[in-house]
Amino acid sequence: MLSNKKIVRPGSYPFFDGMPTLQLRAPIRPTLKAPLPTASLERYVIPNLRNACRVLKLLRGHPGGLKASDLARMLGIPVTTTMRITATLQIEGLASKSDGRYRLGPALIHLGNAALAGTDIRKVALPLLEKLTQETGETSHLAVPCNERSLIIAVQDSPHTLRAVSPAGFLTDLHSSSTGKIFLAYVFREQFPQFHASEAPYKHTARTLTKRSDLEREIEVTLKRGYSIDNEECHMGVRCVAAPIFSSDGHVVAAIGITAATLRLSGKRVAEVAAKVRAVAGEASQLLGYAGTE
Repeated sequence: MLSNKKIVRPGSYPFFDGMPTLQLRAPIRPTLKAPLPTASLERYVIPNLRNACRVLKLLRGHPGGLKASDLARMLGIPVTTTMRITATLQIEGLASKSDGRYRLGPALIHLGNAALAGTDIRKVALPLLEKLTQETGETSHLAVPCNERSLIIAVQDSPHTLRAVSPAGFLTDLHSSSTGKIFLAYVFREQFPQFHASEAPYKHTARTLTKRSDLEREIEVTLKRGYSIDNEECHMGVRCVAAPIFSSDGHVVAAIGITAATLRLSGKRVAEVAAKVRAVAGEASQLLGYAGTE
């Protein structure tokens, strides 16, 4: 990965601007919603510890930083409480402050790396990502569902000088990414009506599917063929294919996919590449103890 990363905005197509690596970025639209804890756990919740977690999530979505007053307003808590929380986060290295604005702190880098390293599915998939990249010549990635988004937890870069890359730790929308569509079809299918009604899907490019009828049809097609396609729906000039990874109990716990420039991954090659992606995803499922068929 080159150090001079380029931030790509929706709809841009910078493959010919002299940059050998396309670093994919999407508009950060953080959600503070988390799966509702069970009643037995809710009684143990420490309100300000929860607020501290929410501060970190807000800072994740604002790399330019936020003032204490901004955080207080967004969380609906007193400024004095916010300042106590941010001061604690600063002391622990989880937040930093400059120019009156708070940002994520350096300690989170080490925590994040430790979390990724400790993920069993990631350990299982790393050799398979390398295999998939060797077979397709494209960047491969592993993702897991996270707060109604798709979180990439491992990446194997393409050997091509010109390649599309979404780094580990990158969050993508369910409706527009290939791994997200896998989770939308296999994990969040029953919640789709609420998902679509709660917030209008963001239109990243002219090709992004946002209508409920179109997305419902996409879910059915994905389930029928066993793989999903991001057809320039996150970024123009980039096409992705993904397939589900099943756990021993038959539930989809992750997705594996490839990201490629449409110059190399033409529409005619999708079925061929998808077969390779599905085969590798099947290997990962078997390693997790899955004995059935999709």
